[in-house]
Amino acid sequence: MARLPELDPDTMSPEQRQVYEDIVSGPRGKVQGPFHAWLRSPDLCGRAQKLGAFCRFGSSLPPRLSELAILTVARHATCQVEWYLHEPIARDAGVADDVIEDIRNGRVPEFANEDEGAVYAAVTDLLGTHALSDEAYADALTLFGERGVVDLVGIVGYYILVALTLNGFEVPVPDGAPPPLSD
Repeated sequence: MARLPELDPDTMSPEQRQVYEDIVSGPRGKVQGPFHAWLRSPDLCGRAQKLGAFCRFGSSLPPRLSELAILTVARHATCQVEWYLHEPIARDAGVADDVIEDIRNGRVPEFANEDEGAVYAAVTDLLGTHALSDEAYADALTLFGERGVVDLVGIVGYYILVALTLNGFEVPVPDGAPPPLSD
């Protein structure tokens, strides 16, 4: 049971209802994940959902790489909901099954693609040390350029906010599914 139940759209304040409608009419098409908690603060929710839409749908990184970053964040934070929602998206975007399973099980994957290795190295650096090593930065800069590195850091920052929200408010895995990650 989530610490904060889902809000009924019919009982939302006008500010909450506006943000709710913005989310539903946008690329997500529905309100799920952290948005039920964030709607308690409509200004935060509105700003966060716009940042999230950019991170997920508008960054300079292709979906395969951004979804790899998201799964790496979800595993780091043991965020069951984030993993559950993004694993199928990552597969559809082209992240290999063996890479997904290695990350799920806390193993460093063997990447067939250099760009995936660079994303994984940068994300694990950021999450582990809160910085980028010279090597991870140089590799990411060479492959993605300055904009790509900035977008990648933004994706990591946004999805750790999502993970903290989901974990902090004990949002359950949708559809009654079992948790996909071990502790």
